[in-house]
This record gives sequence, C-alpha cells and structure tokens, in this order.
Amino acid sequence: MKILYDDNMPYAAEYFTSLGETKAFTAGRLSEQDLAKCEALLVRSTTTVDAQLLQRAPNLRYVATATSGFNHLSLSDIEAANIKWYAAGGCNARAVAEYILASMFMLAERQGFMLQDKTVGIVGLGNVGQALEALLQALDIHMVKYDPPRAELDASFVSASFEEVISADIISLHVPLTRSGNYPTEHMFNAEVLEKLTAQQILINACRGEVLDNQALLIGMRANREKMPTVGLDCWENEPTIERELIPYLAFATAHIAGHSLEGKARGTDMVYRDLCRFLSIEAEHQLSDFLPRYEAVAIDAENSNNAKINLSHQTIVSQSIKSMYDIENDDSFFRRYMANSRSFSEIRRSYPVRREWPAAKITISNKCAAQTLKKLGFRLANDSK
Repeated sequence: MKILYDDNMPYAAEYFTSLGETKAFTAGRLSEQDLAKCEALLVRSTTTVDAQLLQRAPNLRYVATATSGFNHLSLSDIEAANIKWYAAGGCNARAVAEYILASMFMLAERQGFMLQDKTVGIVGLGNVGQALEALLQALDIHMVKYDPPRAELDASFVSASFEEVISADIISLHVPLTRSGNYPTEHMFNAEVLEKLTAQQILINACRGEVLDNQALLIGMRANREKMPTVGLDCWENEPTIERELIPYLAFATAHIAGHSLEGKARGTDMVYRDLCRFLSIEAEHQLSDFLPRYEAVAIDAENSNNAKINLSHQTIVSQSIKSMYDIENDDSFFRRYMANSRSFSEIRRSYPVRREWPAAKITISNKCAAQTLKKLGFRLANDSK
C-alpha cells in the first residue's frame, strides 16, 4: 500500500513503514504525482479532503485524520467515493482538559480565589468534556453539566438547562461546531447570552472558535468591559485570520494549542495506525510507549533556600506542580508579543514547542495531602509502589 502522511504526525515513519511504501508531505504541498499513486492518505486538520482533492487521487482507498475534529474532511464526498475514513476522536482530550485546569489555577492565583469554592459549568460532555469532568472530580469541584444531545442518547445522563450552566462561576466550552439540528452550536454564545453573564464569571473557549461570537464579544468588551466576564480563548473565529483587536481584552489568549501535547498528537498517530491495521487486516506491532521519550522527574518542595518549611496552601502546591509541567502564562505572553506584529497565527501552531501531559512526570513532593491530589490528577509519585 502506498501511504502519504502529514510530516507533523509524530512517529509516523516508525508506525507506518511496516504497512507499505510511505512518504511524508507538508500540509499545503501535496504533489499531483504523489496523490495520483496514493492509496492511504493520513492528514491533520491543516489538509482539507474534499471532492477536488479526491479527483486527484484515483487510487485512494483510505483517509484518516490524526485529530479529534474532522471538519476538514468532506464526509459526503469521501463516502460517495466509497473510501473508508477515520478520525482519531479523543486523542487530545487529556491535553485539552489539562490546559483548561491549568488556566483555572492560573486565574485563581491571579484573582485570589479558591477553586474549590467555584462551580464549573461544562458545556458539552464528549471526549474532552468527560476528561475535564474526571479532573474536576479529583479536586472535588462542583460541576454543572450541559449536553442535551447526549441526554437524548444516554438515559443515565441528565443534562442541566442552558440557563443553569451559564450561571456557573466558570464556564468551559467543549462542543463540536454544528449549524443545524435541534442544538446548533454556532454562536451558541452570542450577544444575547454574553449580556447575561457577569463580571464575576469566567468563560473559556477551547473547542471551536465559532461557538463564541467573537464580534459580539469585542463589541461587549469595548462598550462595558467592567461588566463583562473574564474570558480566555484558545479557539477563534475565522482562524487563522483572527480578530486581533480582541487580544487586549482577554485574560489569556493562545493559538489553538490546547490539545498540542506530545502525547495528544502522538496518540492521534497511534489511533490512525491501529485503524489502518484493522482496515488491512494486519495485527498491530507498535504501541505508543515504544516511542515516547522519558520525562525527567519533577520536584516540588515546600522549602525555601535555607531549607525552612514554607506553609503553602494545598491549592498553591497543586498549582505549582501543574505549572512545573505547563505554564499557560508563557504561551499567553508569547502569543501577545507575536501577534502584535504578525498575522501568522498558523506559524505559532506549527512551531509550538513540545509539551508533555501530567502522567509523563514522576513528581517528588513532601506534602502528603497534595501528593494524593496530584496522583488523582494523573501525576505519578516518585517511590509510589501502587
């Protein structure tokens, strides 16, 4: 089988070489010659697979995206051509959930509140929403969960009302982009909804940019900034041509990188590999642990330079531990500086440095209560026999 894969798929060469004749391509640079011979096309969200592309790939039998979202795949065109397709749903769910929790702890430190005193509203309980739910449960944080489509399919799930979820202290968006049906999500948070929110609330969008009306948000911020909620954006409307004038009004801003952990991207490769093996009726030989590099242990000691114990709060120790793995303020600061003089939103995503997920680290910490909380969040404890 002749396989073309995006060169931004980690470990793709190691995974796919045993399945056929492989060749990497850079998004936006698919050659006519390569497409003409291609039988399996493995992409990320930067490559649109539609009727126009399919006409140039007459031998194509299999298409997969190593990403959770698949808006860039024209399923009607792919299915009409009798081509098998696959999307790596949930591959970066853990990474996005960690990003959201990191942003919450950062805002708690900045605004001086205790996270356990807040109610978090999760809008959308798919892969990412459920991953966030699990992390919040580990912290014993009260949640309001909104997902009517899931409630219609799952009798065990009861969805809160929309009014209930937008009354939460912190609202985190995790829905797909839909424009039709009973529950369209495009501009779910429009001017009318934004007007119902208060300055005491926090709104975070790390799903799809079009779920939050960016122009309505900008107008609201310009008119009554002091009455608007604290807002953080990782996803934007019209990416990569985003509304840059919004940036100064945001508590944090990043370039759609919430899911860009090494594990999240590599897990996408792994999931595509396993599905392609099933398609070819071949037993999978590789697994993710074969390729992921080791991560150095992290020490969080509540001591100062004179080895005197410091009375840090439980929340502070957990927050510092999370920051030792991922400091969202670094991404926010870089994004603001870069976007002040550039329109290349896509370049930030392409050059994003390696970020590891919390379970990659073994952490050494003296505070037993905080250590157990971190263990529940997925951190591995040094010298832990369990």
